[in-house]
Amino acid sequence: MKLPGHDAIARQADEHLVTHRVKLPRKAVERPIRQVGKRLAMALLVLVVTVVIVYADHDGYHDNADSSVDLLDAAYYATVTLSTTGYGDITPVSDSARLTNILVITPLRVLFLIILVGTTLEVLTERTREDWRLSRWRSTLRDHTVVVGFGTKGRSAIQTVCATGLKKQQVVVVDPSTKVIDAATAEGYAGVIGDATRSEVLKRAEVQRARQIIIATQRDDTAVLVALTARQLNRQAKIVAAVREEENAPLLKQSGADAVITSASAAGRLLGLSVLSPAAGMVMEDLIQQGSGLDLVERPVTKAEAGRSPREIDDLVVSVVRGHRVLGYDDPSVAPLRLTDRLITIVRATPATRVTPDTRPLPQD
Repeated sequence: MKLPGHDAIARQADEHLVTHRVKLPRKAVERPIRQVGKRLAMALLVLVVTVVIVYADHDGYHDNADSSVDLLDAAYYATVTLSTTGYGDITPVSDSARLTNILVITPLRVLFLIILVGTTLEVLTERTREDWRLSRWRSTLRDHTVVVGFGTKGRSAIQTVCATGLKKQQVVVVDPSTKVIDAATAEGYAGVIGDATRSEVLKRAEVQRARQIIIATQRDDTAVLVALTARQLNRQAKIVAAVREEENAPLLKQSGADAVITSASAAGRLLGLSVLSPAAGMVMEDLIQQGSGLDLVERPVTKAEAGRSPREIDDLVVSVVRGHRVLGYDDPSVAPLRLTDRLITIVRATPATRVTPDTRPLPQD
């Protein structure tokens, strides 16, 4: 299935993928000028220390020019010695001077060279270190969350999920834009640059081992293709997708999405509700924002609650999930509650509220 502009997007993604296919979050790195300044300061410090050591024992050195070694001669000797030039016009002649050269000057010379070539060594080892990090990342990545699209919807989805307990190390962002992926890695998420409608791009995000996939693309047709590709690679993962137009929701479900959110109509309904009842609109907005005010959570039925009706539960029960059915709290068939049921409740958000992989939002006692 080809869409207008799809090949252009793919070519653009391939251009980015030539040098950087997967980007892992990094610690903040100092500016190059600051790094060079630090290295120069350290090299100068080593040079000054060497000059002081040589001048302190200047009687143990011999200068072929005038036999004596003054401060300038000590600085000259330290410079040519640390740079391994070694002209031989100034030499240590006493036992103490020679011992100092063996035990002190030589280690300082090695340290001086390490400082000078440190930048070169860092460049040479960077690729190896990055390959090692990437290999380790792939080997440890399991049951993670893949987010396709890091726009407003994608960011909000990640923030909501992470606010309920998901670690940033368990999130992988996929987007065709290098700048977007740079922004994601800056916030602590791993990123894959590429077109998520292509299976090789999703494989780089290890989508075949993901627990859940969030599709938050800008276009509905792109979301459909991503859902088809993701479902083909992972039959077990939960796929949640957002579409702009409500008429495209059934197509996305046929493509493999477990849940589809219509962003345009949902926002419109919230606007209409706020017009009719501003207070009701505020409550709905509060429920949408995870981690503050009131939270809408799903949790299992406890042993103490089994056999009772939803009205007898301490939490405010909205619905009961029984098998693959979602029943209202007032449905006669939900009473009595079973241990295999799950409750969708409204609770007061607290700092202790957390989510485990098996429970969705679950208040911690």
